[in-house]
Amino acid sequence: MNIKQLHTFLVLTEKMNFTETALQIGYAQSTITTQIKLLEEELGTPLFERLGKTIVLTASGQRLLPYAKDMVQLEHKIISHVPESESPSGTLKIGVAESLCYTKFPKLLQDYKSLYPKVDIQLKFINHTTFPQLLQEGLLDFVYTINTAYKDDNFLIPYSQPESLDFLVSPNHPLSQCKMVVEEDIAKYPLLLTDANCNFRIMLLSDLARKGLTCKIALETSSKEILKQFAANGHGIAFIPSITAQNELADHSLVKLKWGGMQFPIMSQIIIHKNKLIMPEIEAFWHIYETYSQNP
Repeated sequence: MNIKQLHTFLVLTEKMNFTETALQIGYAQSTITTQIKLLEEELGTPLFERLGKTIVLTASGQRLLPYAKDMVQLEHKIISHVPESESPSGTLKIGVAESLCYTKFPKLLQDYKSLYPKVDIQLKFINHTTFPQLLQEGLLDFVYTINTAYKDDNFLIPYSQPESLDFLVSPNHPLSQCKMVVEEDIAKYPLLLTDANCNFRIMLLSDLARKGLTCKIALETSSKEILKQFAANGHGIAFIPSITAQNELADHSLVKLKWGGMQFPIMSQIIIHKNKLIMPEIEAFWHIYETYSQNP
């Protein structure tokens, strides 16, 4: 048994296809087959069940999976820490919420790449329901997300920061000059909301329902850019994090309503699996993030 065989095993468990695994790793398909066969022979048990063109993990394969991940991560740790290196290197796999990509996150990445050019960054947009599985499977190193505060004993949260979830409108909107706006006021106007699975929308509609209020949803989309444009053009009230509209608030194409109703607390958070090896490239990102948090 060797690291190459375990790495091949992990990629195959992700792809569940010998041809796609060979393409990703850069081996001939016959090499992939041989590596898995040798691994099965050494362990004395089949790791995959072959059902025609479909393969599935056996119970033995499921038991091997966490150990294989630990071994490959340990190899990465050795390669990163043992040789002398002037700066972090390798690949950093970040899951990020789309809402955080409008202002400081792109600048944060730019500064990171300037300081650590040897690190390759892979980004994946995530949502609140899918990222835990991606972290569990080792497909992401950590996530940077914005939502209601996330808590789970399987994950660590090294950094978090309060954010503001607001009602944004055109300066010409009838509510823009009100000294105080509550649920009964916004229910009278078209709302521009995120999609049905988004916690921002769920929190608002739950609040309105508790007060026996119905509302008119004029637009629903996961794109904060579209929600901002529709609000700026006077088509309704956008309910989104203010961090996504800093430029529009600065140039006054959008304004915040003076909200006096129920509060909707949200946080931007970095989340990582509790057993994840903290590589130098991860530590370097966190250092920059901490600096940005202290100097918004």
